Amino acid sequence: MKLTLRNTAAAVLLAVLGLLLGAPAASAHGGPIVLEVSGDGGHGVNVVVTWKKDRHPVRDTVIGTVSATSSDGRSFGPVKLVSAPEGQNLYRSAQPLPTGEWHVTVTAAEPSEAKETVDVIARDIAAPEQSQAAEAPQQLAGAPVRAVAATDSGGLSLTTVFVIALGIAAAAVAGVVAGRQLLRRKQPDLRL
Repeated sequence: MKLTLRNTAAAVLLAVLGLLLGAPAASAHGGPIVLEVSGDGGHGVNVVVTWKKDRHPVRDTVIGTVSATSSDGRSFGPVKLVSAPEGQNLYRSAQPLPTGEWHVTVTAAEPSEAKETVDVIARDIAAPEQSQAAEAPQQLAGAPVRAVAATDSGGLSLTTVFVIALGIAAAAVAGVVAGRQLLRRKQPDLRL
């Protein structure tokens, strides 16, 4: 069976699309999840949800609650766990914790059951004007203030590297097939 350039390109395109759409990756997920619970420095509770098996982000909807008890006997919740706009697997409490020291418990029901308890301190965050005023004496008069953003040094995920490598391999195969077809067309017919 001869493979034409069109058939080869179509097969490569389907393979790359299958990887990009997550067909192989989706089958690797499922099972238990891990909840990483922390305070946000203010009155919020953040929860990062990953699959226990491979620590990949849980992109499924997570259904859960946040409840807490304070060191002075007050109780909070349970309140709904809601998706945060900053990330696909980042959740937070639907309501802020009141000021104080809290023993926070996050319980997830979906996509699998999980529970995590941590201690969190809820407090007011200093207003931006106060923090800039504290830094002002260190600045030169009239010098512009420049912010330096932290960068993520995590690098590329294994899936991203695999997809890039597959794309390069697909391009190489397509190039070889196209080159062979061009050579066949340019060879003279020596039959008598």
